Amino acid sequence: MSNNSIIQAMILAAGEGRRLRPLTDHTPKPLIKIGGKTMLDHALDKIDAYGVQRCVVNTHHLADQIQAHLQRRRKPEIYISHEPILLDTGGGIAQALPHFSGEPFFVLNADIWWRDAQHSCLQHLNEMWDSEKMDALLLLMPREKAMGYSGVGDYFLTASGKLKYRGKEEMRPYIFTGIRILHPRLLEGEKIQPFSIVPFFHKAESNGRLYGLVFDGEWGDIGTLESLKAISSDKRVKSL
Repeated sequence: MSNNSIIQAMILAAGEGRRLRPLTDHTPKPLIKIGGKTMLDHALDKIDAYGVQRCVVNTHHLADQIQAHLQRRRKPEIYISHEPILLDTGGGIAQALPHFSGEPFFVLNADIWWRDAQHSCLQHLNEMWDSEKMDALLLLMPREKAMGYSGVGDYFLTASGKLKYRGKEEMRPYIFTGIRILHPRLLEGEKIQPFSIVPFFHKAESNGRLYGLVFDGEWGDIGTLESLKAISSDKRVKSL
């Protein structure tokens, strides 16, 4: 269990949002609003409220709009990691590693909406985090409770908290929310080029160093026009 508060984070905001076209032809996906607030600000407000002091935001598609938007914020302290060539999830995080000084950090997708239950999911993740035995700790959502999600799930969760990827089973009880803690060693030494983070999750799993925590709040994936419409019209979001 962690005795230290993780005060640094990265928000993945570089994607092109192709499944949200035509909305993303002129507006980057992280600046699309849910409940009257941009998805990017939903994430930044939550990490700021928790106590994160420094955050890296990667940019690519319509990057000038994101940078202009971020200039209005005072907290947390924000660093831009621009990607002239889109580096995908793994390459984007690898490029940002120098900002984290070898210490663990939160990573959040910019295309999700969530509301905590009694306590912050970031707090729960931080409390469970153990750098000695973990390379990655993923926040999970029960598949049937996820808003805007129609897939078959991602992971099984063992009694010890370790994760087992879906394999060939038809249904998996948990989906990865896009919120996690990573240790820099997961990607240390990787060449800065486009690559996915997923094979590195598989590697951590095979080494017994991939863990999961089930989220007790509300969560929605905003990857498509259909899910955006469903979540935006949900009374739980409108009640914010």
